[in-house]
Formats: sequence, structure tokens, C-alpha cells
Amino acid sequence: MITRKEQQSHGIREFMRGGKKQVETTELSTRLPEKMRMFSILTLIPGASIGYHVHENETEMFYFMEGNGRVQDDDRTVDVSAGDSMATFSGHGHSVENTGDTDLVILAAIIKD
Repeated sequence: MITRKEQQSHGIREFMRGGKKQVETTELSTRLPEKMRMFSILTLIPGASIGYHVHENETEMFYFMEGNGRVQDDDRTVDVSAGDSMATFSGHGHSVENTGDTDLVILAAIIKD
């Protein structure tokens, strides 16, 4: 199944998960497998963030495509940049913030357990 660029849906999430500013979302597929909840590009403008939250019965995977940021991975805070990846497994939490002066672009997927 192919999803053409013009078929991908775009949206804006204000204060995502209690974070700052806005996150642009691009849903990359019009149809997902049963065990997948999300397959998206998340774009955080400078100063934007996704607030800390815990995943239950699912895993979220991030691949940082562009920019620089800081993530909270449970109780650790780590700087990230393009080329880094992150996994947040069930029962664990994370947040992400754009600490750079350009967009932080993330490929994100959530897989249900």
C-alpha cells in the first residue's frame, strides 16, 4: 500500500502532552497495522516541547531526523541531535524539547504490546 505525499494528513497540536508551544504532525500512512497506533513526522519549532508522559502497553520509537533537542528518558536528561534514536518501552516515560534554533524533526512510531 502506497500513501502519496498529498494523502498524508497534517495537523497542529498545541501544548502537546502539557508541553510548550505547538507540534506539527504529519501522519505518514492512511492505514496502519493493527498493532501500530502512530507512524508520523513530528516537527517541533524552536522552544517547543512535548510534555513528560508514560507509555502503558505500547512502545514509542523516535528517530531524530533534523535539529537538536533534549529528552527526559525516565529520570535521565539527555541531549539529542540528528541521527540519534530513542525507544520508550511500556511502563516508562519521556519528554522532548527543541533546544536549537531550527526545527526539531522526529520520525515517531508507536507500537502496541
